Amino acid sequence: MIGVIETDGECAEWAFPAEPGAVRTARHAVLGKLLAWGLDPLCEVTVLLVSELVTNSLRYASGPIGVRLVRRYPATDGQVEDPSLLVEVSDPLPDPPRERPATADDEGGRGLHLVAVSAQRWGTRRDKTGKTVWFELPLPGE
Repeated sequence: MIGVIETDGECAEWAFPAEPGAVRTARHAVLGKLLAWGLDPLCEVTVLLVSELVTNSLRYASGPIGVRLVRRYPATDGQVEDPSLLVEVSDPLPDPPRERPATADDEGGRGLHLVAVSAQRWGTRRDKTGKTVWFELPLPGE
């Protein structure tokens, strides 16, 4: 079951249970919001990266998985230099993910590499309840 935490203007946030269907549900929620915001050019890469990060959360964490999208503009956010889409995936595991090299025969291990090569910026942060992996993509036409 999807739990919509907040969908106010430039921000959308969901909580997904740590169950196998969470990846598909997260993809559909993110795609729907991006289309509603008119960010069609970002749909493919954003949905791919969210899928990778939610999959990582499912593999290693046992609690709820949060997904948050924020459209950021320099005029409204003094920390933003260029208009961007901030995407955050949170889970209760405090350990940050580690990018590891994957061989041609490995079935996994490419998620963080995809984030690193696809995003404008990315990183992780810890908080009281776990960690967040985030990435930014430039907004199209801005």
